[in-house]
Amino acid sequence: MIYKSLCGERVSMLGMGNMRLPTAGGPMGAIDRAKAQEIIDYVYAAGVNYYDTAYVYHQGDSERFLGEALKKYPRDSYFIATKIPGFMIAPGQTPRGIFEEQLKRCQTDYFDFYLVHNVSESSLPVYLNEELGIVRYLMEEKKNGRIRHLGFSSHGTPATLKGFIERWNCFDFVQIQLNYLDWTLQDAKRQYEIITEHGLPVVVMEPCRGGRLASLNPEADELLKKARPDKSVASWAFRYLQGLDNVRVILSGMTLMEQAVDNVATFSQLDPLSEAEMKALDGALEILKGKDFIPCTKCRYCEGCPQDLDIPELLAIYNEMNVAPGMGVMFAVNALKPEKKPDRCVSCGLCVSKCPQNINIPDYMSKFAKKIAEMPKGMPPRP
Repeated sequence: MIYKSLCGERVSMLGMGNMRLPTAGGPMGAIDRAKAQEIIDYVYAAGVNYYDTAYVYHQGDSERFLGEALKKYPRDSYFIATKIPGFMIAPGQTPRGIFEEQLKRCQTDYFDFYLVHNVSESSLPVYLNEELGIVRYLMEEKKNGRIRHLGFSSHGTPATLKGFIERWNCFDFVQIQLNYLDWTLQDAKRQYEIITEHGLPVVVMEPCRGGRLASLNPEADELLKKARPDKSVASWAFRYLQGLDNVRVILSGMTLMEQAVDNVATFSQLDPLSEAEMKALDGALEILKGKDFIPCTKCRYCEGCPQDLDIPELLAIYNEMNVAPGMGVMFAVNALKPEKKPDRCVSCGLCVSKCPQNINIPDYMSKFAKKIAEMPKGMPPRP
């Protein structure tokens, strides 16, 4: 296992993300605790010691599960990172009340790493609200020793990121969405540079863009496989980030044991992309960017659609339709109930205001609805 220094701590470069744990009954179902425990046990035995969660993951159950899963191990053998959901704070809730609840959920007396969650243009007013006092409260908890290292995660623009760092001047690390696609697509390069210029280490989320970079499309995948037959397509995303010196932890949400096994192998030793591999990756990106794909990471911040549409699932089907069409897409579309299809979108824009990727979701819903209308007749019967 590769280890790095993060805020003076010896942390595994591979971090276990707990937003996409295995579930029973679909992606919104309850955590399958037996399968999730197996994954935790496997990566822990392999040397992973950084475990990331948040107050809102799995409808609040992620923190509870993590507290249960790790209690069998010595507390000083792992690091817990969690986040305060200021951007989703409910009426009547206080920063102190949420923090105390998180300690109980995670069955701990302190947090090793604690983050202000999802600093972006839409959440900034909440985090700058002096009456609510979220950041100042967290600074006090750091003084009290119940937070060892304070940071924030961001889906914001470089300007928002820079302004937030300089406004408080109290953070020890920053977590951003960083991968080889977003390096230019979402100006992650500039975000990385800003954090580094301020002397702060980087923790990476969405290294595979919610699984999007685990399989690009048949042509691009073949190009990468030809360059390195012994490596999975997903491993290219992780090895790309291994070449960035200021990246200390790379979080991976492992839903399947096979993903955990592949990740542990990828992080068994430092193996950043070579110059020849970077050229192969550039070629794969050219192929991918030639397709009409949507940069959705399935973070599900867009939940709460007035029409009760499963937006991430619809966008995923649309992407598959454009990138790798086949019988699977036809089955997926035909399995949608009439009230769950994209033509039910009323373009209210609520989802757009919540989306960290700034995706024009109503526009894609309209495009998707037109594509469905144009699909050939005689589709397979609904499963």
